[in-house]
Amino acid sequence: MKKLLVTVLLGLTIISLTACKHPRKEAETFTAATPENADDISKNVYVDSYGEKIEVTINNTKNTATIHLNGKTFDLKKSDALPEYTASNEEYQYSDIKGNITFLKKNVDMVLFHLKQSKKESGPAKMASY
Repeated sequence: MKKLLVTVLLGLTIISLTACKHPRKEAETFTAATPENADDISKNVYVDSYGEKIEVTINNTKNTATIHLNGKTFDLKKSDALPEYTASNEEYQYSDIKGNITFLKKNVDMVLFHLKQSKKESGPAKMASY
């Protein structure tokens, strides 16, 4: 009986040791592939004489402009027919012609933002490129 008990215990020990020796999984490493942002984007912030601020983000690759003014965002498409940099949609138009920054509501000819930069102020108040 002792031989049988020792044999059974030895058999269970061998089975349990063999069962636990399965191959471990290798730790998988994931690297998040960051998409290359090949877009040519420039971001400018202009402040007029009244202290009103307009933020203009221009994507030259997609020919779009995003305007942030008074907590609102306006998405515009570049107009090739108009001079220098002009972008518009059905309601609004943004233009930057020789340092004369204008953002207006087209259907009522209401100027929402206007800034005429002198030659000393050739650049925007702040500028960042992505």
